[in-house]
Amino acid sequence: MNGNVSPAPFRIRSLTVPVYLPTFLFAVGQGAVIPVMPLYAIEVGASPAFAGFLVALRGIGTMAFDIPAGMMVSRLGERWAMLAATAVLFLVAIGFALVPSPLILAPLAFLMGCTWAVWMLARLSYATDVAPLDQRGRVLSLIGGSNRIGNFAGPFLGAAGASLLGTDAAFYLQALLALAAAILIFAVVRETPADHGAAGAGHPVLGVLRQHAAVFATAGLASLAIQVLRSSRQAVIPLWGDRIGLDAAQVSVIFGLSSALDMTLFYPVGIVMDRWGRKFAGVPCLLFMSAGMLLVPLSESYLALLLASLLISFGNGLGSGINMTLGSDFSPAVGRGEFLGAWRLVTDLGTAGGPLLVSAIIGVSSLAAAAVATGGIGLAGAAVLAFLVPEPLRRHRPAAGPAPGA
Repeated sequence: MNGNVSPAPFRIRSLTVPVYLPTFLFAVGQGAVIPVMPLYAIEVGASPAFAGFLVALRGIGTMAFDIPAGMMVSRLGERWAMLAATAVLFLVAIGFALVPSPLILAPLAFLMGCTWAVWMLARLSYATDVAPLDQRGRVLSLIGGSNRIGNFAGPFLGAAGASLLGTDAAFYLQALLALAAAILIFAVVRETPADHGAAGAGHPVLGVLRQHAAVFATAGLASLAIQVLRSSRQAVIPLWGDRIGLDAAQVSVIFGLSSALDMTLFYPVGIVMDRWGRKFAGVPCLLFMSAGMLLVPLSESYLALLLASLLISFGNGLGSGINMTLGSDFSPAVGRGEFLGAWRLVTDLGTAGGPLLVSAIIGVSSLAAAAVATGGIGLAGAAVLAFLVPEPLRRHRPAAGPAPGA
């Protein structure tokens, strides 16, 4: 046999079992428990304020562990990091169900956020290692789509379990799904060549940040703006609905229709990113979301608010996987885990900061001003992405030739 046999071309469908199915299972579990977590806390004796703090602790855990998660991925490799995250999540979910004490639920909620940070980092690093640049947009948009579909289905399954078996059923469901994801990862995921070079190595985080400061100041800023818009809409739309006299059911329908629109665009967006470039998805994403947010203060009826929300969701759909793809594209081969950990921290700060910004502006001005300010942040992010961020696909495009099919 000739030793120069070319490796088989990469196929996107090869990631169905090692990446997309575990992502879906993980997201369904998360979606099942997040809505019932505060209700469960109240059920076991927590105050409403503490129940709200419990939900916040999950997000705090994610942000607190973003950079340590990157270091963990560098030292353990992606496969073992994903396995560790799912194993800990299994124990955390069982702990929620079996130890109904508010004081115990708090550290468990924090740990749940930490597992999410590790899972997200390891999955992104693994996809970056195995997917060629000219298919990476589709690979990562499908990851984003799998996550969105799972988060959409999870609350319905959690609600069904809670109504039939009690509130703690959602946590048992999460534990079973985490176990199933871990089995898939253990059976199918293999170490990538990058794992062998990175595992156990580790790189100074501050050194990685200094080396790539320009990327974080430009592409990172654009990704931050996307996350601010995404999270701000979750506060602005229901508050504006209340202001114009809509009830909870009407606001829920607006969110449901918007979520459905979100989920229809992820694969076409991946094709756009791979064929024409990341900016062809990212810039329209920011522009449409900003336009929708700027229209919210002009919405004085149910239909007008629905249309503004759908415009925001259309823009959000155009950004399916964009933050992961930009982070993947700019991540270095050496110190990738640390870079992606810092990248995730930037986007998570946007997620947490959006509602806080809305709240602060409402406190000093008005809800309309908050909507305009977040829309303005999106427009600034679009300008940065369009004019200051180099197009990754153009800079690193491989030799001409048709890309392998999905």
